[in-house]
Amino acid sequence: MQSVGFLYLMLCLLAGIATIVILTVKFRVHAFFALILACFVVGVGMHMPVAGIIELIKEGFGNIMKSLSLIIILGTTLGVLLEHSGSTTVMAGYILKKVGEPRAALSLSLTGLIAGLPLFCDSGYIVLSGLNKPLSRRTGISIATLSTCLATGLYAIHCLIPPHPGASAAAGVIGVDLGKLIATGILVAVPAMLTGYLWAVYAGKKYSAPGEEIEEALPSKDFTDRPGVFRSFLPVLVPILLITVKSFLLLENEDPSCWLNVFLVLGNPVVALIAGVLLALTNIRAGRRTMLNALLEESVAKAGGILVIIGAGGAFGAVLSASHIGESFQQALPLASLGILFPFLLTSLLKTAQGSSTVAIITAASIVMPLLTVMGLNDPHGRMLVVLAMGAGSMTISHANDAYFWVIARFSGLGMKAMLRVYSLATLFMGLVSLSVIYIISLF
Repeated sequence: MQSVGFLYLMLCLLAGIATIVILTVKFRVHAFFALILACFVVGVGMHMPVAGIIELIKEGFGNIMKSLSLIIILGTTLGVLLEHSGSTTVMAGYILKKVGEPRAALSLSLTGLIAGLPLFCDSGYIVLSGLNKPLSRRTGISIATLSTCLATGLYAIHCLIPPHPGASAAAGVIGVDLGKLIATGILVAVPAMLTGYLWAVYAGKKYSAPGEEIEEALPSKDFTDRPGVFRSFLPVLVPILLITVKSFLLLENEDPSCWLNVFLVLGNPVVALIAGVLLALTNIRAGRRTMLNALLEESVAKAGGILVIIGAGGAFGAVLSASHIGESFQQALPLASLGILFPFLLTSLLKTAQGSSTVAIITAASIVMPLLTVMGLNDPHGRMLVVLAMGAGSMTISHANDAYFWVIARFSGLGMKAMLRVYSLATLFMGLVSLSVIYIISLF
């Protein structure tokens, strides 16, 4: 009888996941509505009263908004300000100058890794993709290699590290300290970036450089109307440093002194991101400050679309928690022996099926959260490993149902065959390498 109960629960869960995938992929329904409808599919299937399902949706939505809304809005604002002030272009030019044009592929990977800290991967790629073609002409490196290096550098950060929405939402649902997640996530993102770089260099050799398009000026050659290098990097590095330092101060000092309390306040993610936004505002030239209201409106509008998805993911998680999915999994599956492999496989399946890394990791977090105790990962270190494993899974695999895939194809001019063989395979290897690095971290 218990196995029948478990099978029925699995059917309800699969029906909810299928609802999300079918609506978002086949019918192009916004992920918010797909997730909310999935709440009712699972809830009604589990014989919950409709009024109870609505209360769970409101509770789950509100809880996740309480912990993440300001972080997402401020993180999005920081990215928009850096993009429009030219700071990201300055950072890219500086890295290219230091690494050197003969190592242009590596410089683009590093550019993606650093610029991706405040920028979402799609907007970051659009901003920086102008580097690809002129660099390809100067160095003879194929456009497939350069485009994939930039894309995977951005992608590694986007999937693993707050304030990006997937990692932030997963951290909020699972209950992970953002500072420790950022510090450890960087240790995972760097090997992932290098994996994308190495595969791009190897696989991209088969594809020739672009034709005779009009050459674009390299950002490294023109800083006249842009902030300096130090001021460009400062809004990115200061929030990360403050958040990370605060997390480790808490770890070492259970009863902090007065001056340490100052750092603990400054290291609050909201305060740290406000500091980053204020620093980014100083990089907006006086002549462009008339655009400031428009930029802030753009930031809020962009963040709003992300927040409703995250909120719906929290609602879906609340419904799943009320269905007592954890107890059923505990009795039916050897989750303790699977460890971090289970959240990785679950997220990669969702990512490959429906395309969005953010939706995949939010949905997976909702499913995994009640299972943490069963998996033996319900302590601070274990929860962080779970979030990182889901981040690695959300990389795997980016292909034709992923909007980012088409952004790269559109702005690089690569065909479907090159995109699949170079970029998509790079994301597969990045996910596997990230999982391996996370497993090594789990041993310490």
